Amino acid sequence: MTRSRRTRTGVAAALAAAVLGAGAGALTGCTPTDLAGPGSGPGSSVAPPATAPAAPPVAVSPVVPPSPPGPVSPATAPAASTPPASVARPAPPAPPAPSETAVRPPVAELDIPSIGVDDLRVVPYEGTTDDRPGTRIQDRGIAASPYGKRGGVGPGDVGNYLVTAHRLSAGGPLRELPDVDVGDKVLVTAEGRVYEYRITDTRSTSFRSARSLAEQRAPVPGSPGERPTQAMITLSTCATPEDDAAGNTWRDAQGNPEHRIDKVGVLVSVRPGP
Repeated sequence: MTRSRRTRTGVAAALAAAVLGAGAGALTGCTPTDLAGPGSGPGSSVAPPATAPAAPPVAVSPVVPPSPPGPVSPATAPAASTPPASVARPAPPAPPAPSETAVRPPVAELDIPSIGVDDLRVVPYEGTTDDRPGTRIQDRGIAASPYGKRGGVGPGDVGNYLVTAHRLSAGGPLRELPDVDVGDKVLVTAEGRVYEYRITDTRSTSFRSARSLAEQRAPVPGSPGERPTQAMITLSTCATPEDDAAGNTWRDAQGNPEHRIDKVGVLVSVRPGP
């Protein structure tokens, strides 16, 4: 092939390549240079387009559904309000025995002008009316006055001053007691004072009746359980003649008959003794 023929052949090949490149650019909207990118050209290799680095994956926590409410633990449950515990009060001390609380009244002298009783000695003792100790005192021909829990009080004290003596035996110091009338004067002398009582009532006591004995020995004669408000006196002797006349021969362990004759009085004055 001659030189001019080779020249025409090269030109034709170049034109064909140019036509193909223009068609490709029209199809992509880019020039060949744009397709090649920077640095393209003869003798340069076309580098692949740069890609942005991938973002690291974001860790997503799994959604956990809320747990259903369970029973409240006893340790954390709110304590129910309770009323404060009451403070125990110490028990009151037991009352002392009668011998520790009873104050022994003084020895006294009894006068009952209306029946001629004069300076009858009255001896106090701890007990109750006409019990064994009291009967033994009466057997000496004097009067006995019980005091303490089962007895009475002393001369002039608020309550019942109990005085008992024999009617027939041991000289019968109170043999005329049934003849004492309401309004009669009874004088008790003790510790430099004279206590004057006036008789207000006559009572009969049965040794065979607990109720009757309780009435005789009550702080308010005839009214067991009533609170006394004044000083009173009970003079008591046996009803042996009356019981014997009625055919009642009952006797207690001390030889006392069933019934007693009681004269009840109230304190009206106190004055210095002679």
